Amino acid sequence: MALALRQAASLRGWARRGRHPIPAAPFCTDGDGFQSSRFKIFDRDFKRKQRDRAAWLMNSNDEFLDSVADNLLDRLQDCRKTFPTALCLGGASEAVRRLLHGRGGIEKLAMMDMSFDMVNMLKASDRKDSDNTLETFYVVGDEEFLPVKENSLDLVISCLGLHWTNDLPGAMIQCRLALKPDGLFLAAILGGETLKELRMACTIAQMEREGGISPRMSPLAQVRDAGNLLIRAGFTLPGVDVDQYTVRYNSALELIEHLRKMGETNALLQRNNQCMSPCLQLRMELFRQPSR
Repeated sequence: MALALRQAASLRGWARRGRHPIPAAPFCTDGDGFQSSRFKIFDRDFKRKQRDRAAWLMNSNDEFLDSVADNLLDRLQDCRKTFPTALCLGGASEAVRRLLHGRGGIEKLAMMDMSFDMVNMLKASDRKDSDNTLETFYVVGDEEFLPVKENSLDLVISCLGLHWTNDLPGAMIQCRLALKPDGLFLAAILGGETLKELRMACTIAQMEREGGISPRMSPLAQVRDAGNLLIRAGFTLPGVDVDQYTVRYNSALELIEHLRKMGETNALLQRNNQCMSPCLQLRMELFRQPSR
């Protein structure tokens, strides 16, 4: 069985007013109000198309997504206060909505995704849910240009979505501005050790066949980076937890198919559009291990 280690970092921070005054600038951090890099790493339009495809392929109960979402929502039980108004951003938002089970005292929940098809899938899933006590709204929007008013939310949740933003600090700043005083930002992103075996296989195979490597996997934040991002975004009392998940696959192709169903395939601007070569497939199969 092929092993794929995935490292998910859970980030949380509180929005406190006073120490970090709100600038009179639009939420978009490409403006003059923030000194933010305009360097683009990801093709956001291509990622939206991947999310559209994932809306049709995604399993209703994905064990990995459910584990990350449930673990993230457990953080709400560590808080004594409630969060009547919440926003859930992209990623595994369907799992978050399905596994919420009243945690956090949420009364109104806005579900936002950059994919129109994914939003329709969320609506369809909500209609099947027997728990209709939660007032839910649906928005098509981009995490890099958050369409939310200042001081309007008690909680912002993002489960495995923010690691595809070109300006992660800017996206976090927008989340902080949207939060009310003492609002909570709660997020899970894939960490630096994610899919280590796949990275090694791709690198070795391309070196042997092509004499060089091309970007096939996106850069991921380390634990220290995640903490610094929260501080840079202006959150107080930041906290970062790291959880490791081991997912077993029968083959490398099964792993890639799972990534496609989650909308987690390559979306780098400088990606290699060529199909996976036989040499690469052979090298990836060398990482198979007997089941235990």
